[in-house]
Amino acid sequence: MTGFSVKINLHKKNLPRINFKKIKEDILGKKYELSLLVCADKMAKKINKKYRNKDYTPNTLSFIYSKESGEIILNARQIEKEAKSFGHSIREHFIFLFIHSLLHLKGYEHSEKMEKLEDQYFKKYRS
Repeated sequence: MTGFSVKINLHKKNLPRINFKKIKEDILGKKYELSLLVCADKMAKKINKKYRNKDYTPNTLSFIYSKESGEIILNARQIEKEAKSFGHSIREHFIFLFIHSLLHLKGYEHSEKMEKLEDQYFKKYRS
């Protein structure tokens, strides 16, 4: 088992080239079992409603299954829509939200400490 699996559920599969596995291993370690789903608005909203009882379209969702496993859902459409407002390219915004989600899986809540870690990792992987 590789500790990392990716599923893309989009009609258009032109995603930016990102070494998700390398970023995941840096933040969570090689032994952490991570599933990554890249989808669009409809599926992300459906998952958010079903598992979190929230009725909006998220840009990312993180689900902790155990101390050693979890899942991240990245909504490609939302990421594309909001990247510019964050001053990011689409690729950079994918990276930023992936890092954000990984830190949630590691146990961080929104805080200054989490923001500092996001900035640190984002600077490392954005280029």
